[in-house]
Amino acid sequence: MNHVGKSVWDSSRTFIGDISVEFECKSSSFQISVTERRKEPRRIEDRGLIQRNRELEAACRMTEVLFQNFHTDEVVKKILTTALEVVGAESGSILLASQDSEELVFRHSIGARPVEIGTAIPWDKGIAGAVFHSGQPIVIPDVKRDQRHYKAIDELTEHVTRDMVALPLKRWEGNPIGVLEVLNKRESLLDEEDVAILTIVSALAASSIEQSRLYREAKLAVILGMLGDVSHDIKNMLMPVLSGAQLLEDELDEQFPRLMEVKMKGAETSYANCQELTRMIVNNARRIQRRVREIADAVKGVTSPPHFAPCLISTVVRAVFATLKTYAAEHAVLLETDGLDTLPVIEADEHRLFTAFYNLISNAIPEIPGGGLISVSGEENNPGEGILITVSDNGQGMCPDVRDRLFHSEAITTKQEGTGLGTKIVKDVVDAHGGRIDVESELGVGTTFYLHLPVHPPAPRL
Repeated sequence: MNHVGKSVWDSSRTFIGDISVEFECKSSSFQISVTERRKEPRRIEDRGLIQRNRELEAACRMTEVLFQNFHTDEVVKKILTTALEVVGAESGSILLASQDSEELVFRHSIGARPVEIGTAIPWDKGIAGAVFHSGQPIVIPDVKRDQRHYKAIDELTEHVTRDMVALPLKRWEGNPIGVLEVLNKRESLLDEEDVAILTIVSALAASSIEQSRLYREAKLAVILGMLGDVSHDIKNMLMPVLSGAQLLEDELDEQFPRLMEVKMKGAETSYANCQELTRMIVNNARRIQRRVREIADAVKGVTSPPHFAPCLISTVVRAVFATLKTYAAEHAVLLETDGLDTLPVIEADEHRLFTAFYNLISNAIPEIPGGGLISVSGEENNPGEGILITVSDNGQGMCPDVRDRLFHSEAITTKQEGTGLGTKIVKDVVDAHGGRIDVESELGVGTTFYLHLPVHPPAPRL
């Protein structure tokens, strides 16, 4: 082959080689493209399976809550824990509606800075209010841009809400009972897939809460029937006690003066003590009779409104101290007051206030070591507006779980013989006066209750 022919052959071979390489590259690219397109449906299918698995997991975990718990607080706590875990969120809250106050009340909250249990917001405010009234879930990727966001809660807790899902909690017939809020997803933003999962949680959550409510109502119905029988028996048993105490008073009035005439040692002191004790028996028997009548009326479906009249707190507290003086002395507990005589006259139901202070003080006495103290003090908040009554002791104190659930509608007690109704009764009395009650307690240190009462109670709601 001559030189020219060889050059042409080499050039052709190089050209053919380049075309071959280019064809192979394009062929490979085509094969990769086809393979990727074939994989795409599988990826979509895999995502769908993952989502369905997440939904099934949420449903299974909520079913456990539904069938294993009957106490509303425990139900609410486990619902919220489950909701945060299944979507990987940092914090959240469950708010339940209060028909009386037209508010959404925080029943449980989880997070680095949880909202205090019992905190309430108007049920027509904020994102929670919008969800409660619309009955539709909302997903918000950037909360600070949403004008409905109720910033007061973030300011109260110093919490920063980034993204949020809020879902209604509805009864089976569709009526709303509250709102589930889930905040700040850890690895990304909350989205519609999370809404799908949380919709299952919220539906079963509402059923769980309703189930616990119905369970409690069934128990209360049984208790109510028993109360009717018990109140009837108490009324009958009190009659001879009251009659006997009054006869004893007459007998003492007749016999002790004779003993004092002959200067019998200690007769005068003994007479004074007996008079005090018989008066206490008579007065408390009459109070019990009144409470029994209230129970009997409640069983019949009749409840009487508070009877507001001019009232001195000092008079009420002294009456409570007089009743509990012997009980406190048995436990070596000192009862004292401070500042009550300077308080203004307020409009109040004296009988109900007696019941409230009696419950607080009698509950505290056995929890205080010998030599302890219960102090009731008072001060005027703003002249003509309200007063603050503080009931404090240096007893055993309460653990946070008990303290945070004191004023819920469900009774709670740590005493074997207790009913857990004492502090609930106190809150009902304070609420009836348009006031507010708060509590501070620390184990081993003691407990302090703060009762805020207006000088003039609000007009009854029609």
